[in-house]
Amino acid sequence: MESIILELNNFLADLNVFYRKLQNYHWYIEGEHFFVLHEKLEEYYNTVNEQIDEVAEHILTLEGMPLGTMKDYLDVTSIEEAKNKGVSKDEVIKNVKKDYTKLLRKVEDIKKKADAKDCFATSSIMDEYIVQYSKIIWMLNQLDK
Repeated sequence: MESIILELNNFLADLNVFYRKLQNYHWYIEGEHFFVLHEKLEEYYNTVNEQIDEVAEHILTLEGMPLGTMKDYLDVTSIEEAKNKGVSKDEVIKNVKKDYTKLLRKVEDIKKKADAKDCFATSSIMDEYIVQYSKIIWMLNQLDK
């Protein structure tokens, strides 16, 4: 179970850094698509915030200790932080899609490892995220057409 907890803590770190990035983009988005993206980014970061709580509490149910500081998160995350500067629609879409793709790969990997260890509660949570992230990526891809 220790390896699953480690994977979940790495995922928790990614979610926390991604949350900050989405909120940063929400504040700094510029251009003609401001209103639409401003609202959509808020929707995304609110959902990610719920996932942060769910993953941390799940780690606790597995008798693990969730990471809880920004330093912890920054030490292990695979998500790059956003800069404090204006950001365009194209940059936001590209980076958000890239990060959701990273998160999708991570939850797919966690699901496989959880299934191999008969950790079905973890696997079930990852199923939900696989569906959510896949749909978001599909929707973001529609903007490139």
